[in-house]
Amino acid sequence: MEPLNFPTELIVPAEAHGARLDKFVSAQRSDLSRAFVQTLIGAGHIQVGGAARKPNYAVKTGESIVLNIPPPTKTALAAEDIALDLLYEDDALLVVNKPAGMVAHPAVGHPSGTLANAVLEHAPEMVTGNAERPGIAHRLDRDTSGIMLVAKTDAALRALQAQFAARRVHKTYLALAHGDVRTPEGKIDAPLGRDPHDRKKMAIVTCGRARDAITIFRVLARNAKYSLLQIEPETGRTHQIRVHLAFLKHPVVADAVYGKRKNDLGLTRQFLHAWRIAFAHPVTGEACAFQVAPPADLQNALRQAGFDAEQFLV
Repeated sequence: MEPLNFPTELIVPAEAHGARLDKFVSAQRSDLSRAFVQTLIGAGHIQVGGAARKPNYAVKTGESIVLNIPPPTKTALAAEDIALDLLYEDDALLVVNKPAGMVAHPAVGHPSGTLANAVLEHAPEMVTGNAERPGIAHRLDRDTSGIMLVAKTDAALRALQAQFAARRVHKTYLALAHGDVRTPEGKIDAPLGRDPHDRKKMAIVTCGRARDAITIFRVLARNAKYSLLQIEPETGRTHQIRVHLAFLKHPVVADAVYGKRKNDLGLTRQFLHAWRIAFAHPVTGEACAFQVAPPADLQNALRQAGFDAEQFLV
């Protein structure tokens, strides 16, 4: 499949007359998120008829919109010699099996030893527009293992971010929950926001800065003490799966924040694993899908809980 070629000049068709400038451009350029388009407009890199406009400018039929996207900059983040478990790599993309305990990018309390540091050592030629989290298109909680996508170029990063924003990336997790989940499958539709009593936590909220959050689950196996769930989040909110399962009164096993860390399965971190992912390649548009088996600690916990761990090793 041929690489996608994105135009740098857009002519407004009649059917788009009156649309917001930022919405029109992001709709025409699937590699650019609306937020990034707004940044470009604010910096004067997107002009209408040779003049700078505001993001809410109403475009008119026949107008010429020129995009002058600046080249990406080298990151100042330090490269660190940390081993990576690579599932796939090409000139635009890395698919990484992130271990539990690794933070995606530097943050307060975690200035180094992150996936971003490791990626820069592996691919020092990579350039992206974000110096703090180069190439990181999405994230996993520190103690969640599994698949992450990392872009090696700025264009690939924008394309992946656009797919995540449009909910075109399909993610599947494995979660072991406390208790017998008797509903074979279901949908949790409960908005999330910062916990008003603990700003370090997320909670289901119905007012303030709540954001929609939807989680689909299916029971793969269950007994009186535990339920093994296949989780497919339709949205990607912080701690979404963990908060939603706690809301069902079936918290993730060993989740010290939304449940309890103490367990009889030998786990020292929550049983949550990013098992599968499907998306369009950020350059070619080709359909891509990857799957990775849960690590040894989760496999052992499954056996301890009385479930078949071998089925996930294929």
